[in-house]
Amino acid sequence: MVGIELHDVGLTFRVRPYGKVGLKEYMVQRLFRKALQPRLKVRALDGINLRLREGERLGILGPNGAGKSTLLKLMAGIYPPTRGCRVVHGRISSLFDIALGFEPEANGWDNIAYRGYFQGESPRSVRAKLDAIAEFSELGERLDMPVRYYSAGMKVRLAFAIATAIDPEILLIDEVLSVGDRAFQKKARQRMKDMMARARLLVLVSHDLDSLRQMCSRVIWMEQGRVRREGCPDEVIGAYIDHVEGAGPATPLAAAATA
Repeated sequence: MVGIELHDVGLTFRVRPYGKVGLKEYMVQRLFRKALQPRLKVRALDGINLRLREGERLGILGPNGAGKSTLLKLMAGIYPPTRGCRVVHGRISSLFDIALGFEPEANGWDNIAYRGYFQGESPRSVRAKLDAIAEFSELGERLDMPVRYYSAGMKVRLAFAIATAIDPEILLIDEVLSVGDRAFQKKARQRMKDMMARARLLVLVSHDLDSLRQMCSRVIWMEQGRVRREGCPDEVIGAYIDHVEGAGPATPLAAAATA
């Protein structure tokens, strides 16, 4: 059984208010025994309790800066919690900023392999998917070119083709991906639907409320790093819309783990 459990999870970043301290500034401050600029504590997540089991489709909504993407990255293991416990059963595949991480001097074929390995593929599994990835990207002979000559649209096409060739157990998606021209976007949407259907557990962050209604079995509303409301999609989305449009405050629910 795959699953994710978060028990009273919190995440605090420590940042300096004016960026990095240079070597010269550090030496001067130490020489004259001046205290270094104190670091600020930024509480990104606080008191998160979630239990996700195989077959669930969880949607996450909320305003910008609410902690949605941060929570997703904590689930993926990119950010370790500074408080509480994160437990994951199963292999996580994540789709965040898929256009990052290309090797510009390598050609398209080599980048398929590099990014495939980064996603947890083996050389054998990459070879088995190579032709299908190339065909879906529609780049043809341009795969023989170094990626530094690709347009932004070509890079995103290739990145999308590679990223969605996975067979996920736990799939984490940050925002709906929109790539290429109209014809390619239609292919991309269908590819995403097929991949989501194969996933044994799905967590989706999106501002597209209709997508959350259609794809998710449960939704959480985040605000200021905490879960404000949790429940069925229609209930939570309706409360969120009422709140945003000023029709009245939603009733906060405790972010307790569900059985």
